[in-house]
Amino acid sequence: MNPSVLNSKLSALSCQLKALGSQLSAMSRLSVAAAVLAISIPAAAQPPAQAQPPGALDPLVLPAPAAGTLVAITNANIMTASHGNVMNGTILIRNGKIAEVGTNVQVPPGAKVIDGRGKWITPGIIDAHSHTANEGINEGSQSITAEVRMHDVLRQDGISLYRQLAGGTTMVNILHGSANTIGGQNAVAKLKFGLEVDSLRFDAAPPGIKFALGENVRQTSRPEPTRYPRSRMGVEDVLRDAFTKAKEYQREWTEYNKVKAAFDKGPKRAGAMAPVPPKKDLELDALVEILDGKRLVHCHSYRADEILMMLRVAKDFGFKIASFQHVLEGYKVADELAAAGAGASTFADMWGYKMEAWDAIPHNASLMAERGVVVTINSDSDERARRLYQEAAKAIRFGGASEESALRMITLNAAIQLGVDKRVGSIDVGKDADLAIFNGHPFAPASRVEMTLIEGRVFFDRNTAPTLEWLIQQMKNRPRVTSDAEGR
Repeated sequence: MNPSVLNSKLSALSCQLKALGSQLSAMSRLSVAAAVLAISIPAAAQPPAQAQPPGALDPLVLPAPAAGTLVAITNANIMTASHGNVMNGTILIRNGKIAEVGTNVQVPPGAKVIDGRGKWITPGIIDAHSHTANEGINEGSQSITAEVRMHDVLRQDGISLYRQLAGGTTMVNILHGSANTIGGQNAVAKLKFGLEVDSLRFDAAPPGIKFALGENVRQTSRPEPTRYPRSRMGVEDVLRDAFTKAKEYQREWTEYNKVKAAFDKGPKRAGAMAPVPPKKDLELDALVEILDGKRLVHCHSYRADEILMMLRVAKDFGFKIASFQHVLEGYKVADELAAAGAGASTFADMWGYKMEAWDAIPHNASLMAERGVVVTINSDSDERARRLYQEAAKAIRFGGASEESALRMITLNAAIQLGVDKRVGSIDVGKDADLAIFNGHPFAPASRVEMTLIEGRVFFDRNTAPTLEWLIQQMKNRPRVTSDAEGR
């Protein structure tokens, strides 16, 4: 090609890129990121790009959604996750709560009506294992860090929250990482994107904590040992030593409280001094809460032998495991998990990515559920959290799970594991109106979320969201920029 012609074409391309850069810089970081990546769906399932309808959302602004004071979703197929499906039914929402569900619900005057014709509604999806919306995952400097809290590093501006809303996810269990035998305290959050950070916290959830077993704790990927433990027997020793100390700490405080109560009630003699309390230890405080049944344990695990070890330790010290996380060999010890009342939160079909994940199978979730274990399918990933409904469908494909059993693995069962099933997890009267509205059956490959509500408030609406289709249309409609007046 002639150099002068090539230079002319490069100059024209440079002008076009500058113009495109100006357009994109005018959009907020939120709108650009959400527009490019918000939608959790294969490209083949996307409809032709459409211009945004009149009154669509200005991509520069995501206003706080209106309160769900009185909302009716009509003529929809409702998957309750607790008592079957209600076809062509209506959900009435009052003050953020589900007030009525059924086929004969009367829509009161003044209600905001969402037409659900042809749509399918599920409870808001709950991700039982997430690391989203925070700046710190692991405090890995020592093997026990029970005092650190995920609540302290929450961020409300993480764009991944909006992307997950686009996949129907409304609640997440934000866990500390798996670098520690006993890690930090979890944070259960609702994805109220656009509101202040404290609005994310779901304080009705019992406090929890992350434990971990196996390769991550032993730091086997590091060439030189940096801390104890380095073996599986060392992991068990760390657990037993920690809870032995916690029991002694608990005894000291119990004795102190008795003496202090007697002192407060008794006559005050001249010169009498109040008893001195034991030294405060934030790390041991968290472990005592576990012993008292006030803090739930969520334990990272893979191999059957280490799962059984953790169950023995818990039994010996008198506490329960709320959920084993990953638990890829759970199908080998499903009866033991069920007998101990331990939940299991696993991947749909992830295996072979390290040695202790070698024996994983895609039938794991269904096999454990058949044996009576409360099973969830989680993401452990901001990306997978956008399509957990597709992950749950794999339990039907591989394990033969029923439709409702698969749905519960991403809704009601997750609420049970987090101790919040009286508030969320199913479409029942009195529960929070956390809902995902799909354009088709949620387990159909081409279906996607059209709208996501939290407590009756619409936090994601595909009709007004800065989606990928919207951005493509904007690019198509942008003015052409050429290098000279002749358009060369």
